[in-house]
Amino acid sequence: MGDLLLPALGLLLVIEGLLPFLLPGHWRTTFRRLTELSDGQLRFVGLASMLAGVLLFYLAT
Repeated sequence: MGDLLLPALGLLLVIEGLLPFLLPGHWRTTFRRLTELSDGQLRFVGLASMLAGVLLFYLAT
């Protein structure tokens, strides 16, 4: 597990950096819209993201 954590975090940072690097205007607009969501909506987005990650992790192993 420890052998995969650092590469996984590195890959996460690369993926997170792609959109602001390639499309900074679109990223800024999307981020601005996210800040306008209610707490409940943000929690739902976070939950959906976590569930998608767990599903991908399950399918990959």
